[in-house]
Amino acid sequence: MAPRRRRRKCLNCRTLFWPDPRNISRQRYCSEPVCRKASKTAAQKRWISRKRNRDYFKGKVHVERVQEWREQNPCYWRRCQNALQDYSTRNPLKEQEVNAKLTGDALQDHLNAQHAVIIGIISHLTGNTLQDNIVSTATNMQQLGQDILNSSTYIFQGGDHAKNHSQPRPDP
Repeated sequence: MAPRRRRRKCLNCRTLFWPDPRNISRQRYCSEPVCRKASKTAAQKRWISRKRNRDYFKGKVHVERVQEWREQNPCYWRRCQNALQDYSTRNPLKEQEVNAKLTGDALQDHLNAQHAVIIGIISHLTGNTLQDNIVSTATNMQQLGQDILNSSTYIFQGGDHAKNHSQPRPDP
């Protein structure tokens, strides 16, 4: 026989509420957003207080675990194209008039997209989606760019950069 449904007092706001019939034996908080947040906080404290969970997010083993998971799930953080899904519409859209004033892209669209584009390019060129690897590659590329801009001459040698101050910089 199912447990009888009675009103309960919320552990956070102390008001009476009707527990959800599907969760009648475990629900201790009402459905107010503040109380749901308190319930989540209490559950997280209970979880982290268990001995086996104390170091769950710490240490080299767990960093490697997360990195392996990210390599196995590259589409988790971004949308990947699904070849089985058809994106075309059944009824084509009607032609609309084009306003000449609105055809250019907004400046903020370009500025906001640049960061994501750079990360995407680095990921594509290196074949790696791990944030740590992208950061180190971006740092190296930034240093390389600064060396190019700050030196009078620059020689590219197989991925490494070296300054050559003996020859003058050719005019463009």
